[in-house]
Amino acid sequence: MKKGLVILLFGALIGAIVWHYYQRMENPTVAQRVDAAVDQGREAATDAKDAVAAKAEDWKLTPESIKEELAKTGRVVRSKARVVGDRMDDARIVAFIKGKYVVDSDLSALAISVDCRDGEVKLTGSTTSEALIGRAVTLALQTHGVRNVISLLVVKN
Repeated sequence: MKKGLVILLFGALIGAIVWHYYQRMENPTVAQRVDAAVDQGREAATDAKDAVAAKAEDWKLTPESIKEELAKTGRVVRSKARVVGDRMDDARIVAFIKGKYVVDSDLSALAISVDCRDGEVKLTGSTTSEALIGRAVTLALQTHGVRNVISLLVVKN
């Protein structure tokens, strides 16, 4: 009788462990779901950063090319082809670009002034490096409706 009771309790214990393990696999805890979401967010941020870096390379917005252009002309100018029907209100363009600068932790939306007229964007103000000038120009060029970007940004330490 005692032996049967011990076997029954042992079986119940094993069953509870298996059930608990099964539940955790089927229904992840809040911490596991948060970890998964953080990993997905980190991957998305890395992908976005890589995409911006690739565009900066395509548009010759590397720190070296910016430094060279600033030394020659004192400004950075980039253009992209206009697509038929690609017209956006200048105020919206400014708002989108400023919003991108607010989201980017390395760029200061307060230190960079954005003006737009007929899809031509003019950036004035300062950043802390040539790489950030490139990022500011890249983000502006990636905005729908922008056809030309003139950067008068300067590097201040």
